Amino acid sequence: MRRADRLLQIIQVLRRARGPVSGGAIARELEVSLRTVYRDIVSLQASGVPVRGEAGIGYVLEDGYDLPPLMFNAEELEIVMLGLRMAEGRGDAAIVRTARDAVAKIASVLPGGLRDSFLDAPLYAPPPGTLPADRIELVRLREALRSGYKVEILYQVPGRAPERRVIWPIVLAFFERARVLAAWCELRNDFRNFRTDRMLEMTVLEARPPRGRKRLYAEWHAALMAEPDCRPLDHAETEVQAAE
Repeated sequence: MRRADRLLQIIQVLRRARGPVSGGAIARELEVSLRTVYRDIVSLQASGVPVRGEAGIGYVLEDGYDLPPLMFNAEELEIVMLGLRMAEGRGDAAIVRTARDAVAKIASVLPGGLRDSFLDAPLYAPPPGTLPADRIELVRLREALRSGYKVEILYQVPGRAPERRVIWPIVLAFFERARVLAAWCELRNDFRNFRTDRMLEMTVLEARPPRGRKRLYAEWHAALMAEPDCRPLDHAETEVQAAE
């Protein structure tokens, strides 16, 4: 690896970390010596990159420093395009438009060679089967997820009477045959999964859950992992946990 590429990679390692990264961890990922990492850190600091920390403790990249999109390499752009193609194939109309807009924006700032590699990425995301129609606006549900508000839904499991639930949205999963919302259900006082096509009505409430979505996600994921042979949201598109 060229030294310039290695310096950029160190920035990437620090940028994606949520806490201090040890020199040893950086050395192992880049497959270089610890001494080389220390020299590179000094070089980055001397060039004005806001890397803070010291040997034996770890390093962090301070907020406010970023790399322009032109620094994507071809492999990274292929993965970005794969994700956008999957979003376009599985999302609602608003997600499809947003995915296409994102492709156009990224392509517009890339140099010619990388632009062609991005637009013609050789990774294919097969479209899913026909998804059941939703009666609610998924745009509103995603807004509630982002803003952290409670949601009230009128939910119907086939063969049962509709039931009102107040839920705390956590994450929305896009399966091939259904879209499924994982949430905390106030009625059941537990985590439950809800197919969006079975939501007859939805109202975003002004109240917020007592715990933030990040914490709820951690608790939900821990509860899933504690179950034997658990796979997150596994088979939820056909066997929804809320149907008790």
